[in-house]
Amino acid sequence: MFGQHKRMDSNRSSRPQARGIALTIVGALLLGACGAIPGGDGQSAKRPQSSAGLGNFNPSPAARQCFSNLGKANVRFSPLPNRNFAGGCTQIDSIKLLDVGAEVTNLGPVRCELASRFAAWTEYAVKRAARKYLGSELERIETMGSYSCRNISGSRRLSQHAHANAIDVSGFVLADGRRITLTGDWNGGRREKQFLTAIHQSACKRFGTVLSPDYNAAHRDHFHFDMSGNGYCR
Repeated sequence: MFGQHKRMDSNRSSRPQARGIALTIVGALLLGACGAIPGGDGQSAKRPQSSAGLGNFNPSPAARQCFSNLGKANVRFSPLPNRNFAGGCTQIDSIKLLDVGAEVTNLGPVRCELASRFAAWTEYAVKRAARKYLGSELERIETMGSYSCRNISGSRRLSQHAHANAIDVSGFVLADGRRITLTGDWNGGRREKQFLTAIHQSACKRFGTVLSPDYNAAHRDHFHFDMSGNGYCR
């Protein structure tokens, strides 16, 4: 009997240790999700606080793989908790992009898959086209936002923005100070138009839906990218 009690006591004492090990592993996974900029301070990005609480942070396996891929691509980001809002709006498997190798303005929560495509588009299309057609490095991408709980304009259907699954891009600022905008340059000078045409064509190969000023008046001042559709490009 004494030996049996001793074994039971041993089992009880091992449980807190097991819990501690499990929590340590989970913590390591979450910290490992954040990429670092080469030459940066190497600190992991902190996830922004949310009124939904951190208890809803439960990314899917696909999102965890996406986090890993972004880290390998040296993209800095912060994973966000899953959230559901009134009216069917959601932020699921979303992140906050912190650095894609160029500043990005006005960007809110973005689904990880979309963020990954956007980061690749920035690196392999926009930066290269800026050097090729405009002779300058890309400094900043200006957006009109990502998540917005609203319907498609003129429709009763939810926009992809309502699921953090869309980004609207309105302009680009170069290292030499020039600013290229969809409003002023889509039908502007030859070099500027070549630049915008090249990155539009690249976007059509990366995103599910791409809408340009040629689509309709509502898109006269921006590119719209989202992951719905099946290669729809206008």
